[in-house]
Amino acid sequence: MIIDALKDSELAESLHPAFKMVFDYVKSHDLLHGELGRIELDGENVYINVVETEGKDKSAAVLETHDEYADIQFPLLSEETFAWKSRSGLENIKEAYNAKDDIAFYSDVAGLYFTLQPGEFAVFFPQDGHAPCIGTGKMRKAIAKVKIKR
Repeated sequence: MIIDALKDSELAESLHPAFKMVFDYVKSHDLLHGELGRIELDGENVYINVVETEGKDKSAAVLETHDEYADIQFPLLSEETFAWKSRSGLENIKEAYNAKDDIAFYSDVAGLYFTLQPGEFAVFFPQDGHAPCIGTGKMRKAIAKVKIKR
């Protein structure tokens, strides 16, 4: 997992060939005021989902993992809290891996909580169990999906 400010994304950009494409797009487009939905940068290999959702309480947050994609999550409207736990420590499967949606859910308790502000981001790799959207009120965010396994 990586947590940083968007203006300082250079190190994260160097970790995967497609990360720079994502950061360049996010920095050069107004995702806060643009349309909701999917933005394809490289077909199924790299895309961004801009979504709005209601924040949820920590007790309602469920840890998830992905096998095929890394997530880069950008809060756009307000702060957002995330839960994290290493995949190697996840033991209680709530919903088995769904290959179509590239997601599995776990009922384990998170080991760490952190809050991001607009202008910050978090990168979650397949080894990172994470639970997004913890907070109150309406949240608008961008979730970039970068295919790790080809």
